[in-house]
Amino acid sequence: QVQLVESGGGLVQAGGSLRLSCAASGRTFSRYAMAWFRQAPGKEREFVGVITWSSGTTYYAGSVKGRFTISRDTAKNTVYLQMNSLKPEDTAVYFCAADPMGRFSSRTNVYDYWGQGTQVTVSS
Repeated sequence: QVQLVESGGGLVQAGGSLRLSCAASGRTFSRYAMAWFRQAPGKEREFVGVITWSSGTTYYAGSVKGRFTISRDTAKNTVYLQMNSLKPEDTAVYFCAADPMGRFSSRTNVYDYWGQGTQVTVSS
């Protein structure tokens, strides 16, 4: 059973930085794609970015490109989301998700496994 546990959320001022972590367990993830999504109150879950476990190839939503960076540590089975130049509109619960088929997608229904989420609040 795949488990994803996010951590690292918190309160930060606009312009600041945070690094989220997603610890993955329960499988060998070499063929997986791992993604970050976020959901603000009253809004749909939104794609942030994705990384392939094997090669580390990344793809980002336009709203975060150039400010956010996804990376992975294969030895620690952990995926990271480094968030810089944070804006109040980045405030949301951030979720880690895993696709066993590695489809490198921005669609929520592609991902079979989800973490519980971690709150990020950016004050103005």
